[in-house]
Amino acid sequence: MRLTHPCYSHVLLLLLWISCQLQAPFAQVMDFLYEKWKSYSDECRYNLSLLPPPTELVCNRTFDKYSCWPDTLPNTTANISCPWYLPWHHKVQHRFVFKKCGPDGQWVKGPQGQALRNASQCEMDINEIWSQNKSAQMYSSFQVMYTVGYSMSLGALLLALLILLGFSKLHCTRNYIHMNLFVSFILKASSVLVIDALLKTRYSQKIGDDLSMSIWLSDEAVAGCRVATVFMQYGIVANYCWLLVEGVYLHNLLVLAVFSEKSYFNLYLGIGWGAPLLFVIPWVVVKFFFENIQCWTSNDNMGFWWILRFPVFLAILINFFIFIRIIQILVSKLQAHQMRYTDYKFRLAKSTLTLIPLLGIHEVVFAFVTDEHAQGTLRSIKLFFDLFLSSFQGMLVAILYCFVNKEVQGELLKSWHRWQLGRALEEEHRHTCSHMSTGRPGSTCPGEKRQLVSCSSTSNGAGCSQANALNRNSYLEKTEASPGDPGTEDPRNHPIDLYPVGQRIWTSQLG
Repeated sequence: MRLTHPCYSHVLLLLLWISCQLQAPFAQVMDFLYEKWKSYSDECRYNLSLLPPPTELVCNRTFDKYSCWPDTLPNTTANISCPWYLPWHHKVQHRFVFKKCGPDGQWVKGPQGQALRNASQCEMDINEIWSQNKSAQMYSSFQVMYTVGYSMSLGALLLALLILLGFSKLHCTRNYIHMNLFVSFILKASSVLVIDALLKTRYSQKIGDDLSMSIWLSDEAVAGCRVATVFMQYGIVANYCWLLVEGVYLHNLLVLAVFSEKSYFNLYLGIGWGAPLLFVIPWVVVKFFFENIQCWTSNDNMGFWWILRFPVFLAILINFFIFIRIIQILVSKLQAHQMRYTDYKFRLAKSTLTLIPLLGIHEVVFAFVTDEHAQGTLRSIKLFFDLFLSSFQGMLVAILYCFVNKEVQGELLKSWHRWQLGRALEEEHRHTCSHMSTGRPGSTCPGEKRQLVSCSSTSNGAGCSQANALNRNSYLEKTEASPGDPGTEDPRNHPIDLYPVGQRIWTSQLG
């Protein structure tokens, strides 16, 4: 009889199949497995406790982390049904696992003292294992993809947020909304990366004895994991709420004849950061009392999951209708200006493509394909697009609404020119003071202390300071009014600005 030793982390490895079969996130699968394994373990111990004590030499009843064994006579082989917690139990429910009892009344052990068993009948078919391994490799590549996407988005969003915060001329209601949207993307990306790291650490632990298993399954051990899950869910819902705010703001700007941006901003803050709490808090309550399973990543009761899914679905739907309405307005504006058909199509396409990531319109494609109904290839396609677009969406929004924004580029260009001017003045200052020191051996120049305003306390130094100041002012005036400044370019050379300051500017930019 072929014997195999029971690796104490064997339960972890067994679930590779279910992770592919259910096509669910690995963390949810692991939570599901451990809860079933724990139930099997508790049931085993309870049933063994009901058996009468042995009256002769036997191998003692035990649970060896894989299956439940009764008292067994020496020199015999015990056989029991394959454990029901196995994901493929329905295929092996009429098969058995074997364990040999030695002549000394001890279970046969391996060379390193580990218990041995023959569970070959309870294993999956080799062809099925090969098929599931291919699927596992695909899902592993998905994880690498979205990890790269969220990491790149996180870096781009942090840089974009610093830029918008750093320039006071960029502070307006439109950019305040953008900044809050960036923060929601940052919260979403960081929470996903953090919980992935926590789950990887948690599920890679080696579990040996009963004490380590009980500690691993305790509520204290999963507290940090649950907190990270709550923050992740809040970040996801808040992100969709801020996408909705972007759509509502743009719609009001285009449709309302009189629109006070500042009066609505507090309402936007309430929708973006307050509304998610109305759904996340009830979800936490029902998870704690009715589905308190490990890291709260599994969704056995889909009704609880709809508490979070409903606001996301509603935000996607509202933004889609806003998107259609905005496109209608763009078409009417472009037609009113009698543009050439090629220019008309080009500018409309640019504006449409710019709106899609801002409003999350790509979500509509699979919004009506729920996790319960998507199976097989459709499930894989949905998962790929969801993970790819969600992970890279933050980076795309940061690029479109910060890095390539003409107003932002203008401020960055001015800052670059000022920095170059400062260096040029410093070099000129050093050169002038060095020349003065050469002509007057006893003189000193405070320029060697990197002061740019004056060259020395002498009248010549004061003249140098005044000349430098005049040169600087003249240079800045030319810089700010230069034809190359993006702020002075003809707006007709660029795609439509989706955030004009009022209808008048909107109309002029279309002209």
